Amino acid sequence: MADNNQKPTNSRMANLHPEGKPRKKIWLQIIKWFFIVAMLIIVSGVGLFAYYAKDAPSISQAQLQSGGTSRLYTRDGKFLLSLGSEKRTYVNNDEIPKELKNAIVSVEDRRFYKEGIGLDPIRIVGSVLVNAKSKGVAAGGSTITQQLVKLSVFSTAASQRTLRRKAQEAWLSMKVEREFSKEQILEFYINKVYMNYGNYGMGTAADFYYGKDLKDLDLAQTALLAGMPNAPVTYDPYVYPEKAKYRRDIVLRAMLKNDKITKSQYTQAVNEPITQGLQPKKNNATSELRKVDDPYIKEVISEVKSKGFNPYNDNLKITVNIDQDAQQKLYDLVNNGSVPFTNDKMQVGATIIDPRTGHVIAIIGGRKLPSVQLGLNRAVQAGRSTGSTVKPVLGYGPAIEYLNWPTSHILDDSKYVYPGTNIQLYDWDNKYEGKMTMRHALEQSRNVPAVKTLSKVGVARASLFARKLGVNVPSDSGLSVAIGANASSLQMAGAFGAFANNGVYHKPQFVSKIETPDGLTRNYDSSGTRVMKESTAYIMTDMLKGVLTKGSGTQARIKNLYEAGKTGTVKYSDEELVKYPQYKNSPKDSWFVGYTKLYSMGIWTGYDNLKDGTPSGVGSSSAQLLYKQMMSYLMTDKANKDWTKPSTVVRRRIANGTQDKVVSPTASNSSWQLFVKGHAPKNPYSEVTVDKRKDEDDDVDTRFDTEDDTSSKGQSHSQSSSSSSHAEQQSSSQKQSSTSNNNNSNNQNQNNNQQTENKSNNQNNNSQQNTNNQNNQNQQQNQGNNSNNNH
Repeated sequence: MADNNQKPTNSRMANLHPEGKPRKKIWLQIIKWFFIVAMLIIVSGVGLFAYYAKDAPSISQAQLQSGGTSRLYTRDGKFLLSLGSEKRTYVNNDEIPKELKNAIVSVEDRRFYKEGIGLDPIRIVGSVLVNAKSKGVAAGGSTITQQLVKLSVFSTAASQRTLRRKAQEAWLSMKVEREFSKEQILEFYINKVYMNYGNYGMGTAADFYYGKDLKDLDLAQTALLAGMPNAPVTYDPYVYPEKAKYRRDIVLRAMLKNDKITKSQYTQAVNEPITQGLQPKKNNATSELRKVDDPYIKEVISEVKSKGFNPYNDNLKITVNIDQDAQQKLYDLVNNGSVPFTNDKMQVGATIIDPRTGHVIAIIGGRKLPSVQLGLNRAVQAGRSTGSTVKPVLGYGPAIEYLNWPTSHILDDSKYVYPGTNIQLYDWDNKYEGKMTMRHALEQSRNVPAVKTLSKVGVARASLFARKLGVNVPSDSGLSVAIGANASSLQMAGAFGAFANNGVYHKPQFVSKIETPDGLTRNYDSSGTRVMKESTAYIMTDMLKGVLTKGSGTQARIKNLYEAGKTGTVKYSDEELVKYPQYKNSPKDSWFVGYTKLYSMGIWTGYDNLKDGTPSGVGSSSAQLLYKQMMSYLMTDKANKDWTKPSTVVRRRIANGTQDKVVSPTASNSSWQLFVKGHAPKNPYSEVTVDKRKDEDDDVDTRFDTEDDTSSKGQSHSQSSSSSSHAEQQSSSQKQSSTSNNNNSNNQNQNNNQQTENKSNNQNNNSQQNTNNQNNQNQQQNQGNNSNNNH
């Protein structure tokens, strides 16, 4: 009989443990393999560390002792200036109070004197655990030595926190620990850290904030300086006293915990007001060069920060796009009386770019200003209406791009009320001129045709076109943005630069290259982006030439120069005129944006505050006159080249008063007009004859006028704004000319206008729905009231 207690030989346990091997041998195998894997990881880590460390940059005592400030260079490699203060107070080890050393070590690196390799493994592990728990960077593991190395040869940009960089930083920290004493390392650190307001080193900061040497500071003041390098702007005692006190008290608690101060010293120090002993805020001595370049430097700093670098701590070599001679000339023109302004309170903001690259070569942020660093830059503030300078960007440009309108497209300058409201739109002269070409409407800066054009295009589609050119216009804006949108001189110079550059847009940029001490080089030049068809850019430029030859910008015209541009004037709102009725016949803001193939320049003039005054007299023309003098200077000895007509644009001699009636190239009562290829009327005359027309024929393109009817149109809007009677006289003359001309061509108009409107309606059928969406009554009233009188 079988033994019922005998275990089956094929049981699961028997299979797991054949021949009765003890379970502990399996664990021994696991432990053995764990150590093998761990050793492989360690060896690999050491190998990777060695691989990265071998390419570490060199580090010298001169680098450790130098300030951390960045240096600016021009594109030809010439040193321009340093971002730090012009004088740094370097304090030697024997001049540094023990109390300051204790404060720094207590808050930054408690085991500083115990570390033998420049690294703190305990702190590194602790920071890893804290950061893992917080799922971010909540704590740092760097020693004072590592921070010194970072400030001396590496960038603090977050994008540079790579494993390679950390390995090289650790290697150099160990090297510094071997070659320098703890006291030397502290000395280098105390003299290198950035302390805000262009100050480097705690000795410099002690004088700036308290007017004292380091040895003369009390405990609370010492603790504040010791804590500031963590975030010098955030812990600014002038601007953020509560945050500064918070940081100071953290340092004091660290000193108490580290047994460097007594409880009574701690209590007395934390109860001391953060402002005790603080000097009145002052500006560092400003050199003349720094004063001239201040608006440019401010934008450089902003641009460098936006790219992830710290221009104050990273010891960078920054190549900027400034043309120092042009910058000086622009500064002199607005400050030395060469360009007339109404008075010294009248302000200006101007930007000059190279449209071929987007390089900002000069910028001015104001005039008659005190010597301050990083002051208000009116060239980049975007809170002022552009007036009519936006018309090419938001109206006529999109109409050419999307609807293929020719320069002869017929528009109606007649009484207009914003849809859904009772707000009537007026032109700058409070007159209407009837039927006219798009070319004439742009040259003479008529408001009603511009709004009607935007209505045809659709605000949503037009705002997309504008955004591509760097001008941000909300897609749900009302139709009044056709005659004024918020933008800066920087944005407008960039936008018009796309017209100058055959439809390719380069975002304006101040910095072309950044080099870090560890050899990293970043280049920021680009090939640009095509934002419109070449035909659109050429046709727009051709029309904007007329603004200077016979339109609203004649005071900006430079004889014999190929140039184009647009004026813009913003009048006061009804609410503003109630408070300042004396401003009725004066502009609130005056603009001019003009360009050649080599330069694009945007200019705003006006007042910071209504109570300061209004542009009047010759001040109404300051923008145009500044452009004229500055562009004349820029183009001296430069190639004066015209734009080349692309094959996608065709010319036709069109009978005045019609949109597409082609006549002989020698016919009177006609003008040259431009069409997008494929959308031009059939030409019964030789194309060769058309292309050989004289250049001066371009200057006779008007609305319905004969070639003799151009003399009365050369007055600038700026002149007419300063005198209402003059404006009325000019408008009357133009109206009479229009009426006479309309009588001469009335039969042609009757036959052609309906056909023209039908074509426009067919072309714009798809955009009409966008237009209907803009007719919100409240929105139109809010924007229409403020823009009614812009031109």
